[in-house]
Amino acid sequence: MTSANNKILITGGASGIGLGLTERFIRENNTVIICGRREAVLADVAARFPSVITRVCDLAIADERQALYQWVQEEHSDLTVLVNNAGIQQWMSVWDDDFFDRAQTEIQVNIEAPIHLASLFIRLPSLTSIINVTSGLAFVPLTKVPIYSATKAFFHSFTRSLRALVKPKGIEVIELIPPALNTDLGGKGLHDQAPPVGAFIDAIFEQLTQGSEELTFGFSDAMTKASPDDLRAAFDRMNPTPTK
Repeated sequence: MTSANNKILITGGASGIGLGLTERFIRENNTVIICGRREAVLADVAARFPSVITRVCDLAIADERQALYQWVQEEHSDLTVLVNNAGIQQWMSVWDDDFFDRAQTEIQVNIEAPIHLASLFIRLPSLTSIINVTSGLAFVPLTKVPIYSATKAFFHSFTRSLRALVKPKGIEVIELIPPALNTDLGGKGLHDQAPPVGAFIDAIFEQLTQGSEELTFGFSDAMTKASPDDLRAAFDRMNPTPTK
């Protein structure tokens, strides 16, 4: 994938990693469309970056995903890149009374939405690339976010299969695998000590220009290269046995 002269749709492109990608892709001379649930947040980004195109869309709802695709077909049929970035992370326990309801919401956004969008947008004749945003937690889960970790493991597996399935059609599939970064994912303040988004974006764009299919940084880079013993050790470090 070239880093310039594309028309790119970034789901969840108004905050966190999505906003970092939006800023960088605009700087690299791309046309960027972002979508999200919150109209006011999208408007704030559009005020900062007048060239950005916005679309309100609740990706948890299948009909709205279908409507998003139909809108792109009609208004932006020259779209070349889909970035499946939108996701939610909920800190919760299997003992919580609302655990299953919250788990269903996470599965809708983190799994159902991106696989639905991928199945739709591969039919767009202009599409050349899909970027799926997974996580270092796809390789070693954090038990404080059990469903998030599991959804990213699913999405990592699906991304590898999708890459092979659409390659004959000339569509490239890239996996962007972030570590924890200083964003509000999961809640404000939870990741304040994590690396900044800017450093991550710089690193993955360098890999993108080199033609890498898996874009990693820090912890996620280590986990993609880890042995089974290393993964077990990382799991034990991240998830210490609680004291009674």
